[in-house]
Amino acid sequence: MRTVSIVILVVLSVGNLTGCSSKERGAIPEISRSQFETPPDDIRNYRYCEIIPIFRVRATFYVEVYNTIDLNDCPADLWSALDGEALSALYGATDVKMNGPRFWVINEVSSDGDTATGKTVEFGGIEMVQRAVIETKLWEGAVGSRFYTENEVQRTTTYTYHAGSMVYELTSPVGEIFRMQSYAQIVDPSLTISDLDTLGDRLSLPTGWTFSAKILTQESKLVADGVAYVINDDLGNSYQKVTGGFAVSPIQ
Repeated sequence: MRTVSIVILVVLSVGNLTGCSSKERGAIPEISRSQFETPPDDIRNYRYCEIIPIFRVRATFYVEVYNTIDLNDCPADLWSALDGEALSALYGATDVKMNGPRFWVINEVSSDGDTATGKTVEFGGIEMVQRAVIETKLWEGAVGSRFYTENEVQRTTTYTYHAGSMVYELTSPVGEIFRMQSYAQIVDPSLTISDLDTLGDRLSLPTGWTFSAKILTQESKLVADGVAYVINDDLGNSYQKVTGGFAVSPIQ
């Protein structure tokens, strides 16, 4: 498996849970869930956060992904009080990535197959559910350090974009299209969904890459049947590779 960039570890993905035991790599205590929130039917611009501890056992990194979806809306005051270095020391992790706040730009999501959820944990009053454990090798590079680089995320999901929704896409030098699934306030805390149509003016795009914003003329589904090919830009926004045709029209 390729190195998985932290900012694109989107929820509802389940990776390789084998390798070593959680005791061997360190463990975050499980709690009884007490926080519940029902997301809106249309999750476009719905806020969530992730905390991603990274444990190293010999030549292997175990990347655990926890997020707030279905539990809470990642309260801003509690989130801002969290410190990744303090969490690393507390749990004996190599690193802890604070992946959020993030906001969906899809309208609906469904999951199937091996996609599942795990234990509930708590960070500074924010409960989260484990969504993935992803295994990478030491020689595959630093986790979370590569932008505009395709990564494999094991999940079975369908993202639905409604007709009339604006979509944001990156096109690679060889013509591959990656559609945004969520935007982030990690690098720029002031970024909002209304800023995304001109995002290309702010990105440090590699040679040959282009950014575009378009309006869908009909409903569109982005399907990952076991694996999604995902990249992130240099502002922390995440995109999944488009593997089918979509009806779009340019911005007027």
